[in-house]
Amino acid sequence: MAQLESGDVTFSQGTRMLFYLMTPNETSFSDVDSVPRYVQKATPFFIGLVLLEVFVSWLKTGELLVKINDGTTSLSAGMISRLPHVFVRSLEVSSYIYVWNNYHILELPWDSAWTWWLAFLGVDFGYYWVHRCCHELNILWAAHQVHHSSEYYNLTTALRQSVTQQCASWVFYLPMALVVPPSVFAVHIQFNLLYQFWIHTEIIRDLGPLEWILNTPSHHRVHHGRNLYCIDRNYGGTLIIWDRLFGTFTPEGDKVVYGLTRPINTFDILSVQFHYYSYLWEQFLKADGIGHKLSIIFKGPSWAPGKPRLGDHAEVPIVTGEEVPHNPYWSLGLQVYVHIQFLLVLGVYNDLFATQYPLSQMTILLITGYILLTLTSLGYIIEQRPNAAVWEALRCLIMMALYRFGYVGPVVSQLALATEVFVSLSALYWGMQCFTQLTSKEKHH
Repeated sequence: MAQLESGDVTFSQGTRMLFYLMTPNETSFSDVDSVPRYVQKATPFFIGLVLLEVFVSWLKTGELLVKINDGTTSLSAGMISRLPHVFVRSLEVSSYIYVWNNYHILELPWDSAWTWWLAFLGVDFGYYWVHRCCHELNILWAAHQVHHSSEYYNLTTALRQSVTQQCASWVFYLPMALVVPPSVFAVHIQFNLLYQFWIHTEIIRDLGPLEWILNTPSHHRVHHGRNLYCIDRNYGGTLIIWDRLFGTFTPEGDKVVYGLTRPINTFDILSVQFHYYSYLWEQFLKADGIGHKLSIIFKGPSWAPGKPRLGDHAEVPIVTGEEVPHNPYWSLGLQVYVHIQFLLVLGVYNDLFATQYPLSQMTILLITGYILLTLTSLGYIIEQRPNAAVWEALRCLIMMALYRFGYVGPVVSQLALATEVFVSLSALYWGMQCFTQLTSKEKHH
């Protein structure tokens, strides 16, 4: 069976894999280690489609579709969600391999088209239940709410992913490990995720007859809505047939207002990822008796004593259609600065995944820490927090040291000098901001 060497993805395949238009013949592998990292290889194709969406939207409306504050937060969440994969293999794949090696009862051929299509259906069916449980179990919603926290709906929203969701999702795919080889599963768990990227758009309105079978932008817009008719609907990944079968399908109707029913109004990436866990812990402590405490964890996010398992959706805040997304003013200069710094850290992030194997664990840990610090600091700048100058000055100094000692490099080698000058001037600027704040406080006292 014709295969690419491990890790190779052509331009044609990179484009087609986003739409699940790959064939069994070109994506069948004898072992897991031969399966390309399709999700990681998709980065340039993600960027290309985001730019295309922005361009088409600009032609239609004359306005920029993606806000730098929201888009940066979404991309940051996506980067953070993938960082654990630098250290360990995906928990979904690792657990699957363990069950296969120890408990499989039948070995379907890895190079059979029938096995490939069975895995396609199995992964999508498993994803439906993963997704549904993430909305119906409060402890899982704590992870999944990250993806719903944007009040915008565009391709950058697709990348706003949770770092903790895979800690539970792996369980739902284990029955497949009894018969389907891990290499086949490893292909489809990636394609199922990649397919869901392009449906996060308002550019595409309707796909005709395909709306009956596939999960489409229209169906998924409903899923991201906080309108009453949108709550807990349309869980499908690639196919919408599971929602039609299990009674969770709703077609698009009134104008969809996106985001959480109670918007978080923050661009701090750590808050976006983890704020709900602290809220859940507070609710757990306040609850009376072990029964109510367990209900806080294992019933729906809207549950309260005396309410149904999933709560009363009639109590969801009323949506008028006039809601305005959280988009506080910040200067054009800061927007340009954050954009440039984000592009620099994106280059470091891509280099880390491309060269992780020759690197020592200590070096990987150092670079990962720098990426987390950068994404956090940029969030503070976007929010214009009082402590943003201190964090950014410190981050710039660390960045200068990492550049000087060769731990990270410029996005483009020809811009090495320009990058170092920019980072040095940035450190100087934020240092001066710190000094100004300090002297201002002393005068105030």
